[in-house]
Amino acid sequence: MPASDNSPLPVLGIVDPRQARLLGVDSQLPAVPLDAQTPQALRTRFAQPPQWLPEAMQEKRITARQPSDAAVLVPIVMREQPTVLLTVRSARLSTHSGQVAFPGGKRDPQDVSAEATALREAHEEVGLAPRNVEVLGRLPLYVTGTAFHITPVVALVHPQASYFPNPGEVADLFEVPLSYLLNPAHHERHAMQWQGVDREWFAMPYQDGEQQRYIWGATAGMLRNLYRFLAA
Repeated sequence: MPASDNSPLPVLGIVDPRQARLLGVDSQLPAVPLDAQTPQALRTRFAQPPQWLPEAMQEKRITARQPSDAAVLVPIVMREQPTVLLTVRSARLSTHSGQVAFPGGKRDPQDVSAEATALREAHEEVGLAPRNVEVLGRLPLYVTGTAFHITPVVALVHPQASYFPNPGEVADLFEVPLSYLLNPAHHERHAMQWQGVDREWFAMPYQDGEQQRYIWGATAGMLRNLYRFLAA
């Protein structure tokens, strides 16, 4: 079932990350202007990137497993007001189950690039046709505490009439306005101690009708880097 206001998000021993200590909300930072969020403005920004510094790059490691290369697609859907397509991961998955995520996954041996991985996974997970995707570029590598080395691939997406989520991997799909995610007034910073280790993360809670979509951890960290890149 999709996550709701009262459903737990169990992960890594944390019963519900929404109950973790709130360090602050970054409402003092400026939002990315709307005219910088148009498809053409995004194309120009990735074609001529500014000097900037990513803010979220590596989580504290909490596993002994060998690192795995992975890629995700950051799909900006070209609606009248652009949105970002996100998934709720299936509860059946062994890592990060039930969490909000980008379409993506581990790199397969036949994948020639991170872009190939992201496009293949997006097609397998949600039925996103590669012909509807215009890759813009990459954000910096993000390393999760579970030892995934993730390359975020940012792309423009032509809206599809329907998607076809794989029930073994995806419990739900939803879209969030890009302008909401690029406004730091919606960026929370949380902290919690787990097994003697202090962990901190970003969260971007989004009220989607009657459901709260709790965007946090790696997904929120990569979105924070997208904000920094577009605000630079």
